[in-house]
Amino acid sequence: MKIKAYKKDFDYTYTLGVFETIELLKNRPDLVLRVYIKSNSYKNKGIPIIDEICREKHIELIESDNTIQKLSKKDNCFAIAIIKKYEMTLQEGNHVVLVNPGDMGNMGTIMRTMLGFNYYNLAIIRPGVDVFDPRVLRASMGAMFHLNIEYFDSFEDYLKRFPSHDIYTLMLKGATNIHKVESKKGYHSLVFGNESSGLPDEYLDYGKSIFIPHSHYIDSLNLSMALGMTLMHFSKDEFKDKEVL
Repeated sequence: MKIKAYKKDFDYTYTLGVFETIELLKNRPDLVLRVYIKSNSYKNKGIPIIDEICREKHIELIESDNTIQKLSKKDNCFAIAIIKKYEMTLQEGNHVVLVNPGDMGNMGTIMRTMLGFNYYNLAIIRPGVDVFDPRVLRASMGAMFHLNIEYFDSFEDYLKRFPSHDIYTLMLKGATNIHKVESKKGYHSLVFGNESSGLPDEYLDYGKSIFIPHSHYIDSLNLSMALGMTLMHFSKDEFKDKEVL
């Protein structure tokens, strides 16, 4: 199998780094086709962990500076895992819904933030960024391998699947200050627009529209920042008694 630089229509993708490769091997070893490491990279404390898991799971481990250089283009990448793409389906639980997200770095950060607040289901309304792009995997620091992610052609298609969820749309024109919102019993969906334009006005008609108040010195918050603040608010009861990580 000749490995080429990633394209969206490939049936495989790859991690770009030691930490996310370890997360993949620990959580989804069944997906791994093979692992490449740099020669003389055993000074990196993560490489022996990769070696041990590969031996235990009978995954091929290959030293190849050329392959890593071709795929990564960065000197600080010491490990790459080739994985087959896989189907995912949303499960019952609280959801994050992203409408037409376009930034790969934001997507990876959002995945990591979701995991930090125990949100495991991500719905993406097309068009949206390719979650299998190696740049997304790297930005997520392996968080993607803990999540259920599913694409929908429209928000209406998503609602048909989860009609009982309480819907909260995050909008600059939102009717309710987030600090006055208390989540109800049952599952909810937190809906965010894309990085450049947010949610269109028709989303004011879905569920409860809410806004995050901020000073007049800025016109809006970065998507990943707004999402992190929202997840923290909606999970405050879960974490309020937690004293140490």
